[in-house]
Amino acid sequence: MLGLALARDLRRLGHEVTVVERADHLGGLADAWQVGEVTWDRHYHVTLATDDHLLSLLDDLGLAEEMRWHHTRTGVYADGQLHSVSTPVELLRFPPLRIYDTVRLAVTLVYASRIRNWRRLESVPVASWLQRWSGRRTFERFWRPLLESKLGDAYRETSAAFIWATIQRLTSARKRGLTDEVFGHVAGGYGRVFERFEEELRRSGVAFKLGASVERVGRSGDHLSIDLAGGDKLEFDRVVVTAAAPVAARLCEGLTPEETGRLTAVRYLGIICPSVLVRGDLPDFYVTNLTDEGFPFTGVINMSAMVGTFDGASLVYLPRYLDPGHPLFEETDAAIEDSFVAGLLRVFPQLTPSDVLATRTSRVRAVMAVPTLNYSDRVPNIETSVPGLYLASSANIVNGTLNVNETLQLAEQALEIMT
Repeated sequence: MLGLALARDLRRLGHEVTVVERADHLGGLADAWQVGEVTWDRHYHVTLATDDHLLSLLDDLGLAEEMRWHHTRTGVYADGQLHSVSTPVELLRFPPLRIYDTVRLAVTLVYASRIRNWRRLESVPVASWLQRWSGRRTFERFWRPLLESKLGDAYRETSAAFIWATIQRLTSARKRGLTDEVFGHVAGGYGRVFERFEEELRRSGVAFKLGASVERVGRSGDHLSIDLAGGDKLEFDRVVVTAAAPVAARLCEGLTPEETGRLTAVRYLGIICPSVLVRGDLPDFYVTNLTDEGFPFTGVINMSAMVGTFDGASLVYLPRYLDPGHPLFEETDAAIEDSFVAGLLRVFPQLTPSDVLATRTSRVRAVMAVPTLNYSDRVPNIETSVPGLYLASSANIVNGTLNVNETLQLAEQALEIMT
């Protein structure tokens, strides 16, 4: 999405643009695939009513009228039971917390939503900040499972600016007058979005080289050369690399030691995420967070709670965020799916193994850069010391969370630097 947004904007400025992509199709982390008979997003995504950059793109692509909006609910699996925490009243009645705990939790949310200077939170560990404001019990029973669901063990190195950005994103709709949680999606999912995006880019004159694995980017005389697997070479006046920071460090020649050091120092989280197609309806929580121990995944995303069932079947995601070197990445899909599906049946005991219609597992070792303490002081630069070479990736997001809207906002920032 980052590369395509830049391609669109650069083409509008009159540049000749070529998109080079290793896969044989477009989409990256937001692409679509098939699970059983269902084609949908490989990873879970939602659109908020306040995602202005994404909504603007969809309008440009003629997809604004294909947006579908839904009131969603949030659940928590705690002490062997499912609980709804979709309203302030339900949160106050959340059994694992006492009234005093939930009041402190509410104060934390309100206070964080009103903070404007996020930089002062960068030097504070998120766990320390949440314990100070919400208390140790609320942290252990509520916040820590949520942090682990998105950051794994890396939450211990994460700054409080991360939870600030998360709360800001989720409360922004209410600041605009919306009274409850509303999420949206394009009919047909991101497969539909990328199909239309590619059509529009090709129509505007953007060229594509798909199925092209890049092995090197560097200066070659007066031009930048892209060396592809198989021996092909491409030459350009300027190149922007949108791969993850460690990949960019490996591909790009001529960077200074400081630039390479910044890129390789970025800590990334990977994800293992089985998509599971099950027969029938499930409780209508879009997100079910887990506070009980012993699950191989860190949450349940019921996509069908938002988009509806697929011929009577529900599509569920079971994500787990991990360090890229975690041994689970070496496990077979079958072993992962056996373990994860067993956990799903524990959350929803009404399901039986025969209700599982199809599974398919996505594994990506570098998904998001961890917003560690004082990260903005160490963020890699978009413009490099190599003339004409630019690097833009999730590593350049310093005060947000990784989502499509933030990615499009990053594309705008990169464009300003490039032009």
